[in-house]
Amino acid sequence: MEGDQSFQVRFAVLNFTLVFSEDAALPVEKESALRGGIGEMLLRQHCIRDRNCENCSFCSACIVQNFMYAKYQKKPDFVTTGESIGFVIEAEHGKKWYEAGESFRFSLTLFGNTIVYLNPLVQAIYMLGQVGLGEKKAKFQIAAIENRKGEPILYHGAIYYKNYQIETLSDYIQERKETLTNPTTIRFSKPLTIKYRGEFIQQFDIRAIINGATRRIYMLDCYEGMDTEEAKFYEDLPQIKKQSVQQKKVMRHSSRRQQSMEMKGITGKIELDGIREEILDYLLAGEITHIGKNTRFGFGKYELL
Repeated sequence: MEGDQSFQVRFAVLNFTLVFSEDAALPVEKESALRGGIGEMLLRQHCIRDRNCENCSFCSACIVQNFMYAKYQKKPDFVTTGESIGFVIEAEHGKKWYEAGESFRFSLTLFGNTIVYLNPLVQAIYMLGQVGLGEKKAKFQIAAIENRKGEPILYHGAIYYKNYQIETLSDYIQERKETLTNPTTIRFSKPLTIKYRGEFIQQFDIRAIINGATRRIYMLDCYEGMDTEEAKFYEDLPQIKKQSVQQKKVMRHSSRRQQSMEMKGITGKIELDGIREEILDYLLAGEITHIGKNTRFGFGKYELL
């Protein structure tokens, strides 16, 4: 892996702890509400053209466009939509009701040039706490912001840039290899939505997972403007010994389309035999990047065990 440009993608992790100011109701899956709320607050703070993006001459300089819909520096041939992969959101799930004073955690992982928007993002999330999160307008305060290693980024109400940890995927892979001696299991804690041979998979397929990881890294290379090729693995693939699968549906409300939409995927675990090092590098990188569709809503999160 040493010297491989594919793993030089930059990233930074922001772990937020929020404390609710009053009793609150939130969806079971909270990533969509967070993404929509952050986007709305960024628009309120920074839009100068009445949200008429199509006719705005400032689009290329707009913080909202450059964060929410960040463009590839080198667009892959297979990308046909405007969706970018400049960030992923992960949030606690399962709990719906919170009492005043209870805390809630979520994280933002920023890639490439979105890393520079730390201050506007913190301001947007602070403003979201005053307005309220989700349909029930759950109000909160930011109690803490930490980097991936648990060091404070928010210190006495000010951003402590010294602890804003900017890493590369190569850094992360090397760190994980020091503690992960014999990975045998992949656990998907968030739904995986991925196509293989033209169909969305209903059971785990190791070829689809590996292809998803290599494609995600290639897309991020293109986003960063790197001149790389998508890795392909056809032989000596790990074998699935056992798997457990659950079908998962997540509802999200689109403020732009003013309608609710259903997103589907699978969660669960797969037990593997024989992960060679070249493939392991991509699978470890995928722990940070997530894989498949809808990663901006928390999908495709997994961990090697």
